[in-house]
Amino acid sequence: MTPLVATAVTIALSCYAVAIALAFVRLLRGPAAQDRVLALDFIYINGMLIVLVLGVRHGSGMYFESALLIALIGFVSSTALAKFLLRGEVIE
Repeated sequence: MTPLVATAVTIALSCYAVAIALAFVRLLRGPAAQDRVLALDFIYINGMLIVLVLGVRHGSGMYFESALLIALIGFVSSTALAKFLLRGEVIE
């Protein structure tokens, strides 16, 4: 890995970490439940991006597969939370 790519990966990881920290603050403070769900979506998307950047850094395909699993689980959980906020129940 070239020094330029290594520096870019380090900067990207630190930016994603700051973004997750700020979203976690919104998750805790949040005034409404919709804000908390949006912050949770933002956290799982940034977590998936961190895993992808680590996959680039280490050159392993396993990271990409785990990022796909994170995306699938995050989508299902977001859908369930939105349905719960809309109707008050998840399973009909």
